[in-house]
Amino acid sequence: MTSGSRLISWSVTLLLVVGCATTTPAAPAATTETAKAQITILYDAFGKPSAMQKDWGYAALIEYGGKRILFDSGNNPDILARNVKAKNIDLSKLDFVVMSHRHGDHMGGLTYLLKVNPRVKIYAPKDGLGGVYGTDWPSSFYRKDPSLPPEQRYYSGAPPEVIQFGSGWPGANIQLVDKTGEIAPNIYLLSLVSDKPGTLEMRELSLAIKTPEGMVIVVGCSHPGIDRIVAEASTINPHIHMIAGGFHLVVASDPEIEKIVVTLHDRFRVEFVAPGHCTGEPAFTALQKAFGDHYLYAGLGTSLALSTSQK
Repeated sequence: MTSGSRLISWSVTLLLVVGCATTTPAAPAATTETAKAQITILYDAFGKPSAMQKDWGYAALIEYGGKRILFDSGNNPDILARNVKAKNIDLSKLDFVVMSHRHGDHMGGLTYLLKVNPRVKIYAPKDGLGGVYGTDWPSSFYRKDPSLPPEQRYYSGAPPEVIQFGSGWPGANIQLVDKTGEIAPNIYLLSLVSDKPGTLEMRELSLAIKTPEGMVIVVGCSHPGIDRIVAEASTINPHIHMIAGGFHLVVASDPEIEKIVVTLHDRFRVEFVAPGHCTGEPAFTALQKAFGDHYLYAGLGTSLALSTSQK
């Protein structure tokens, strides 16, 4: 190759290198999708007319701090599938899932979720013996009788120290939770046990997010009591910015509803409420009256901004 040819070749190479350097896009800035801080209601029995189907149960997508969290999965896998598709939500792109408790109207959609995202981490309450999400129990829980022959004794008289009980979803990546704690930066699970008739000893998880404007609490059914859940969140930050989800007042008397409303409004000074699911129609009315324009409509398909500046 002549010196002139080499010069031309080097010049072309230099132009290509410079051209590539100037046209390669910079790292993308935060997109609207990643910057979202909101709750989208994916499953409930009330809402405005849309392509989504109403049904008794609860599910919500929470987006905060770059995390996408599914909270509960509704009552029916086919309805959950229809509703997430109507909102153009891809459940294969979740950071984790929170199952609040063991009732079917909150966990029925797990079949669909695990079909599209089989290895997603699922936080679930660690119930007692025989918990539907699986559990483990010390073998000391049962009385023993050494006088029996081995063939009449559990594990031939030599049980493991801990007995593992399977879940209703073999192979699912379920992590059991039995105490309040932080699971991601500024994102907490509140673990409480119900002391109410009908759900006695049932553990329930609620999601709590520590935002610059205060705590945002997402509840499933509030079986331990919405007042107790808010009190637990207050130990992390006493400023409660918003509560969304089911307050479990659907069969409560008017005096019971009024007591809870006063507790939330006057004692805990909750800024915003966005009740849904099992809160109940009379409680919707009472909460609207007490909170005025700080009552947020949270019907099926609604997206609730977690920041006042977004509202």
